[in-house]
Amino acid sequence: MALAAACRDHERLRFDYESWGGAATRRAVEPHRVVSSARRWYLLGWDLDRDDWRTFRVDRLRLRGAPGPRFAPRRLSDADVAERLAGGLALATWHYRAVVTVEAPAERIAARVPAAIAVEALGPWRCRVELGSDSPNVLAIWLGTFEADFRIDTADAPELAERLRLLADRYTRALG
Repeated sequence: MALAAACRDHERLRFDYESWGGAATRRAVEPHRVVSSARRWYLLGWDLDRDDWRTFRVDRLRLRGAPGPRFAPRRLSDADVAERLAGGLALATWHYRAVVTVEAPAERIAARVPAAIAVEALGPWRCRVELGSDSPNVLAIWLGTFEADFRIDTADAPELAERLRLLADRYTRALG
């Protein structure tokens, strides 16, 4: 309620914030909007120290004192809000991330993932995809939906690599 009131009243917020990786920071923010996505609440606001828009998971922030001074709100259209939230939520909030090279056209893979997920063409039959999830199992499931060969960097995504090994063994055993 305090976040929504600060958005409504255009009052600065100070809070402690824990990133997805566990790093603790202090933030000073001009709050813009509180939104819900995938059963979580997020705060979109102008981060004064980073001089840019940021998205914060509400369950990872702890307010520090009463709201601060009032501010003149920055203009942001509903389309801009949606775009910034999609970009901020695409990867930043996930515990597990992976950059995957997929042996398929970028257009085909982009059609299979939410618009906020970056798909970069590396040629006519290869692309790079950045995925994120709170579970390496969900990442493995996503990769299965691509219906294409892929490669991951096992050093950068060890939990996903382990999950893929486990699933490969399980599927092999299922064949008899």
